[in-house]
Amino acid sequence: MEWEKNVRRADPYVPGEQPKRTDVIKLNTNECPYPPAPAVRRAAEELDYDRLRLYPDTEAGQLADALCANYGISREQLFIGVGSDDVLAMAFQTFFNSDKPILFPDVTYSFYDVWAELFRIPYVRKPLDEAFRIVKEDYMEENGGIVIPNPNAPTGILEEVGVMEEIIAANPGSVVIIDEAYVDFGGESCQRLTEKYENLLVVQTFSKSRAMAGMRIGFAIGNPKLIGYLKDVKFAFNSYTMSLPAIWLGAESVKDREYFQGTVNKIIQTREWVKKNLTELGFTFPDSKANFIFASHDRVPAKAIFEELKKRNVYVRFWDKPRIGNYLRITIGTDEQMEILTENLREIIAQWGKPT
Repeated sequence: MEWEKNVRRADPYVPGEQPKRTDVIKLNTNECPYPPAPAVRRAAEELDYDRLRLYPDTEAGQLADALCANYGISREQLFIGVGSDDVLAMAFQTFFNSDKPILFPDVTYSFYDVWAELFRIPYVRKPLDEAFRIVKEDYMEENGGIVIPNPNAPTGILEEVGVMEEIIAANPGSVVIIDEAYVDFGGESCQRLTEKYENLLVVQTFSKSRAMAGMRIGFAIGNPKLIGYLKDVKFAFNSYTMSLPAIWLGAESVKDREYFQGTVNKIIQTREWVKKNLTELGFTFPDSKANFIFASHDRVPAKAIFEELKKRNVYVRFWDKPRIGNYLRITIGTDEQMEILTENLREIIAQWGKPT
């Protein structure tokens, strides 16, 4: 059709499978296995139904105040969006507008190149080294911006803040985005560097450690000038992006620090004993500091394990892509879920290669 010549096309991001059945063990999308804070439930039960007929606060003030108190920042340093994907997409549109390519790792969150293609931003994927680590020198060449997830996804590897600072300091002429979706599971945030570097934007989410993926809440911390530019773009696009329930319930989640830290600690403890179990079963993996493990077996192909687990109603993530085609990304669930996973893996590995 003639009109199709003017359609902007993009290869969409492919999320982890969302099975319709409820009797599965879902370890493929890095969701938190525990519910949100009890205060969130109470706030949901007390939600003022009549208020839903009104537009929400464009500044998400209740949520913004909770975040500012938690992180010791001002509202001028904070940007809130509908999940960190929304925040990142806004940042791409706002800051990456030169003819120079933006830089990000070759093995990383696969939404980055989708946004770059959609917004017509030139980009270069910089190869991780053989241990799946950042080669910092690769990010010290001329560029139109940098995006680095830390810890990385899907590898789970954490780079030290000092490494990130070297990259930020070497690029005063471009915006550096550190995507910290998983930082609460064992990493140090680069947030403190936003006071020192005006070109740094740190992005986080409520979808992982705060167990609120269904609410779609993300935020960025940065220099007031950066945040101001982001807000200009947001309000030019849509002033009412955050729903009223998300604002209210998100604020309650932030206030309950004890529950938050307890949930994070449980996931970390489970992750560490799962590492031991996987090692005993013949898996190798980078030392994850996220809520997942990126594992490869020494004898059984990842695709075979993925397919067999799915038959057993256990879902993990598999990509048939260069460099990572023999790896599985396994979300850390409850202790019970991980015990079931381990037993199924033990059976699959024991049966591999035997006549059926």
